[in-house]
Formats: sequence, C-alpha cells, structure tokens
Amino acid sequence: MTIDPTPVAPVAPPVDVSPSGRRPAPTSTSSRATRILGALSLAGIVALAVFGLAITPPDAQLGETIRILYMHVPTVSAAYVAFIVTAVGSVLYLWKRSEFWDLLAASSAEVGVLFFALTIFNGMLWGKITWGVFWRWEPRLTTTTVLFLTYLGYLAVRRIPTSVRTRATVSAVIGILAVVNIPITHKAVDWWRGLHQEKTIFGTVDPEMQGTQLFTAYLGLTVFLLLFAWLVIHRFRLAWLTERAEERSLDDAIAARRAEGVEEVAP
Repeated sequence: MTIDPTPVAPVAPPVDVSPSGRRPAPTSTSSRATRILGALSLAGIVALAVFGLAITPPDAQLGETIRILYMHVPTVSAAYVAFIVTAVGSVLYLWKRSEFWDLLAASSAEVGVLFFALTIFNGMLWGKITWGVFWRWEPRLTTTTVLFLTYLGYLAVRRIPTSVRTRATVSAVIGILAVVNIPITHKAVDWWRGLHQEKTIFGTVDPEMQGTQLFTAYLGLTVFLLLFAWLVIHRFRLAWLTERAEERSLDDAIAARRAEGVEEVAP
C-alpha cells in the first residue's frame, strides 16, 4: 500500500452565519449582555414591588387601587411596543425577505401577547374592585379583546404546516394589518363614552401625579421595557437555533437516505 505524503489541510468547522448574514449567529440563548439585562430587569421588578406596594402613598381619588396601575400601564405599554416591533419587522421582511426580520416579528409578537394577557388580567382585578365585576363590554375592553384575538390569530397562523416563505409572508401581512387596532384601542376612551378610566400614564401623563407616584409609574415603564427586550432577545435566539436544528435534521435525513440508495445499487 502506498501512502500519499502530501499533508491534508484540516477542515475548518462550519461557522454559523447570522440571519442577516453579517455577523456570527447565536449559538446559545444567553450571553453576557442578556445576563446583564436580565439582572437589571430582576432588580427593577424588586424595586417596583417595593415602591408600588410599600413606599408610594394611596391616591387621593383612586385610593389603594392606584397600585394596580403601576403594573397595568407598563404591561400594556410594553405590549404596544412589541406589536409595533412586529409590524416593523413584518414590513422589513416583505422588503428584504430576510429570516432575521421574520423571526424578530414572530418573537416580539409572542412576548407582546404575554404582556397583553397580563394587562387583561390586572385590568380585570381593577374592574372587580372599581366596578364590582371582572369584565364589562365597554368600548376599551371590546377593542382590547379584538386586538388580543388578532395577535392570537397571528401566532396560530405561524403554526400552520406550510412552506417557510408562505408562512412568513402571510404572517407579515397580518402583523402589519393588526397594528392598526392599537390607536383604536388606546383612544377608545376618548372617542366613545365608556366606564374605563380616561387618564393614563402612557401618552398623557396625569398632571396631578407627582413625587413617588410619578417616579414609580415611570420606573414601571422602564422595568417592563427592559424585561421586554430581554425576553425578545432570548425568544429570537431560541427561534433561530430551532430553525438551524430543523435544517440539520433534514440534511442528516437526506444524507442517510442517499447512503441507503448507494448501498442498494452497490454490487
């Protein structure tokens, strides 16, 4: 047997490419930046609980129920931001046809639905204390329901078994159309007479709120926006890694089938 003395160059391991093709793709859902962001979010939640439940005084008009607003307003604000990100990502996907924007839009929508569900939950607590019932079909709550169901539909469409391109395209169209309902939901208390409280911290700061109350309100907004960013980053990375795992599984299956074919034709 003759041995070829020519050295064989080592084969470089495959390098994952990011969805945008410009930088290395994530190999884990965690990183130093996300750990810092997570720590800040956790510390902020603890501070918000302390200020919201212990330090801030009861409101002159709302009494102790103002404490629910310290969570209610931040969760709905973060949900609105999430849905806007979904719409922007959807537009950019239809323009660029990049997997990055499709996965970002989907990840943001999932987090937005989570925050919106929390908004509905703490809003129901407010309603039980203020109105004596958990729910009334008044304008704000009706438009809120429509908005929530729309994004649940968006997530359902993303799970329909079809081609990746078709799924992403249909989802992008829904993500763009759904965001139109946000200003309708937000302004429902101004456009139609209803039971929902008119003044909110998001968009129109209550001029009578000041001191620790105002600080706690903006602390809640900051904390939940940080939490939103942390969750979206992790969800996006998980979605990206899942897509790569599915691609590799498919490649392995094709390779195995080809190997079986070679064995069948071999003499």
